[in-house]
Amino acid sequence: MHEIFLLKNSRGFVKVFLPLTFLIISFCGLLSLMPIQTYGAKSVDELRSSITETQSKRTELEKEIARYQDQIDVLSKSANTLSNTILSLDISRKKIEASVALTENKIKTTNLEVQRLGIQIGIKDDSIIENRKIIKKSFQSIYRKDSTSIIETFLLQESISSGSDEVYSLLKIQQGITDLVDNLKITKRGLEGNKKEIEAKNRELVTLRSEFKYQVRVLEENKKEKNKLLAETKNQEDSYKKLLAEKKAKHDEYARELFQYESELRIAINLNDIPSVGSKALSWPLDKVFVTQYYGNTEFVVANNPYGGRGHNGIDLRASVGTRVKTALGGVVKGTGNTDLAKGCYSYGNWVLVEHPNGLSTVYGHLSLVSVQVGQAVTTGDVIGYSGNTGYSFGPHLHFGVLATEGVRILKNPNSKYCSSVAVPSASLDAYQNPISFL
Repeated sequence: MHEIFLLKNSRGFVKVFLPLTFLIISFCGLLSLMPIQTYGAKSVDELRSSITETQSKRTELEKEIARYQDQIDVLSKSANTLSNTILSLDISRKKIEASVALTENKIKTTNLEVQRLGIQIGIKDDSIIENRKIIKKSFQSIYRKDSTSIIETFLLQESISSGSDEVYSLLKIQQGITDLVDNLKITKRGLEGNKKEIEAKNRELVTLRSEFKYQVRVLEENKKEKNKLLAETKNQEDSYKKLLAEKKAKHDEYARELFQYESELRIAINLNDIPSVGSKALSWPLDKVFVTQYYGNTEFVVANNPYGGRGHNGIDLRASVGTRVKTALGGVVKGTGNTDLAKGCYSYGNWVLVEHPNGLSTVYGHLSLVSVQVGQAVTTGDVIGYSGNTGYSFGPHLHFGVLATEGVRILKNPNSKYCSSVAVPSASLDAYQNPISFL
């Protein structure tokens, strides 16, 4: 049996013929919505005000971080002295502390947004529950009348007037159900949107809390580095210069050992299997890019010969301590390590090697902290660590290298004087590629 429904618009009522079963099916579909936990405490307006306040504080913190970064950039161009190094560490500490505060601020803001969404979900949930009750009562009224058709209802009345009133009453009930079902559909779509938004916010919270944890650890490492430097030099400039000279001599020896070792590696690779030059197959591993040393026989290499007779096997990027380092492409973490665990081994320091599906692998060196594990799958732009000053480094920066995957291995060099106990990414010489070619 088809029933008549009156749908209201700006010009009055329009008659539409729809089966009653359509309403029942739509209603049953909406019943699948389950009640969701609501949040009481504050109103939506109060939460919005709190969110605005925390966002204003965030702007101040971002400006403070930018000021510290400007000071660090100026110092990076200054002479490499003990006083400048200590000053740089102090400013870096202040910047990291501000970054920790900024992340705390973001966590607070996101929590407030989750509460706001929770209240909105609760309001929609209450609306759905109330509309269910109304619809249930309306259906009960229709079912009592449903055994008699509209025509029969009209004819069974004592007068035309009472028959018209009875039919109109029935149509009004059905019209009301139609409006309620439409409202429930709209509410359901809004509820689903709120649920997706709150899920995204919760994922954001997981990321922020992880970042906060690592930033605190970077701060601790910064303090340890300063204390270690002061202990080694006894705050004497002459002692610092001697320390730098010893560091350079040991690194130069290691570089010659590595060059000899890699020259003897016999790994067949097909360079036709990697992306072509200029393909932009990779993304920059930092949000802000400033190259401090390029690939190959740079001016620094020609003047100092620091790599045992070959050119620079990657590029160096300016990055103050605690800067987020991101993977240049999705892939799998093939290795991590810390060459500083071997006393006198001045190499990558904390490093990460990521293998990508396009035939390339990327290496990230001199990190203060590594935030991924071997075997972990990563996507482009995932944070894999935080920049630092570990290994052979005379100032915070990121070493970024690109290699043909076929030719790279994670190996220990048994012939190394200082580094035989630690494994590093090693490759046949033709496996090393100029990163700029793929960025």
